[in-house]
Formats: sequence, C-alpha cells, structure tokens
Amino acid sequence: MSKVCAITGKGPMSGNKRSHSMRANRRKWNVNLQKVKVMVDGKPQTLRISARALKTLKAKNAI
Repeated sequence: MSKVCAITGKGPMSGNKRSHSMRANRRKWNVNLQKVKVMVDGKPQTLRISARALKTLKAKNAI
C-alpha cells in the first residue's frame, strides 16, 4: 500500500537529516495518512486521506 493521499496525490518528501556537526544523511518525511469512510457515488468507501485534506473536507462539510 503506497503512502499517497487518495484525494490530493500528496506523497512522501525526501531531504537531509542534519546532525549537530552538520553531516548530511538522507531521510524521508511521510504523509500523515488517515483511514476515512467516505461516500463515493452513494457507496461508502474507505480511503487513505492526508490529515490536511481531511481537515479541509471537514471545514467544507464534505464529510
């Protein structure tokens, strides 16, 4: 199962982890995915949605 938001398509980002001596190690920031039951075409479906998208949908009363 991929770490991608079903609505926005937002995926993991990559970058460097920096130690105190500023040595660089590669790391990944994953998306905060939540399992949510959403009505799609009148049928309930479980989607993995990012927390940001969930907050937006709740604010617009879409969920």
